[in-house]
Amino acid sequence: MSVEASGFGSEAVIVEAVRTPVGRRGGALSAWHPVDLLGATIADLIDRSGVQPELIDDVIAGCVLQSDQQTGNMARHAVLAAGLPESVPAVTIDRQCGSGQQAVSFAAQAVMAGSQDLVVACGVESMSQVPMPPAMTPGAPLGPQYSPRELARYDEAGGLMAQGLSSELMNTRFGFTRAELDEFGMRSHQRAAAATRAGYFRDQLVPLHADPADASSPVVDRDEGIRENLDPEKVAGLRTVFAEDGKTTAANSSQISDGAGALLIASREFAAEHGLRPRARFRALSVAADDPIIQFTAILEASRKALKKSGLTVDEIDLFEVNEAFAGVPLMFQREFGIPDDKLNVNGGSVAIGHPLGSTGARMLTDLLNELERSGKRFGLLTVCEATATANATIIERLDQE
Repeated sequence: MSVEASGFGSEAVIVEAVRTPVGRRGGALSAWHPVDLLGATIADLIDRSGVQPELIDDVIAGCVLQSDQQTGNMARHAVLAAGLPESVPAVTIDRQCGSGQQAVSFAAQAVMAGSQDLVVACGVESMSQVPMPPAMTPGAPLGPQYSPRELARYDEAGGLMAQGLSSELMNTRFGFTRAELDEFGMRSHQRAAAATRAGYFRDQLVPLHADPADASSPVVDRDEGIRENLDPEKVAGLRTVFAEDGKTTAANSSQISDGAGALLIASREFAAEHGLRPRARFRALSVAADDPIIQFTAILEASRKALKKSGLTVDEIDLFEVNEAFAGVPLMFQREFGIPDDKLNVNGGSVAIGHPLGSTGARMLTDLLNELERSGKRFGLLTVCEATATANATIIERLDQE
């Protein structure tokens, strides 16, 4: 579909994309203040692109746990920490686990509308320094963000619940067995380990010293949560987390992590004028919402909307990246759309790599773009489920090198 057919005035392209390695909670990146973690990622992005930083129209950052070190419009703090000109504005957004992806969508839409020419879209989360609130721990009551009227609306339907319990509803509705979920979780680790050994992630990673104040400290240059050799018997023996008779365990759920990712979005005209190489263009951007009790099904409608907008069929998409918040999410997607195994999360996902909430969408899109380029494939679809049943979907098209 052409830019004109889409109704937009300018074509938005991705000209650069990077991410940090993903660190485990309390692990390799835990000493990094999240502002500095994002700042270092943005600085690396701009350095690689070669663009003059004063030309940046805006920086849009996704972050979920916006308290303590991550409060006060941390995107602006990250711009200053990155050493960018003081004239560069920034804003922080929250669409839960899809925040980094939504940052990209907002950036692309601003370019498409013709109001901006060059935007940094990024995301960050330090779940070591800003841990999840008590209400997000298994078995805890819902947090104060749920109002009496909202709760009352769903009383007769069984009541709203945290995502962990919703994962068990999903497992039941779609008939997933514990063995299926565990197998998918192990496959995520196997694929991510193989991709790491083959160097598939190397080019997009921003290497960082474990101690940001000590240049002699070890360099973190690979994702920390990937396990090379999982014991199937130990995986099968793990206790369930959210329900005694459930199927969701630590081995088939995403990891709590630290990380950041950033993409540089420009208009095609701006890229040509400033010598920037367009790597991909956006074929569709969508967002959808669904039942907030089961929560995860919105990815299905978001993807249908994106496919319809793009004019593409499921069969024409070469690679799918579906966030592995829980193993049942990509399995649900695969079953609904009939996706072959060799197109889905081909280099693993958040079960293995980790899920630093606000950065995951940016991390996944960066990895998707690089895999399209590495494999010579053309179209990729990314979708991320989000708390209270919203979801984003993005379809990109790799551009031939000129």
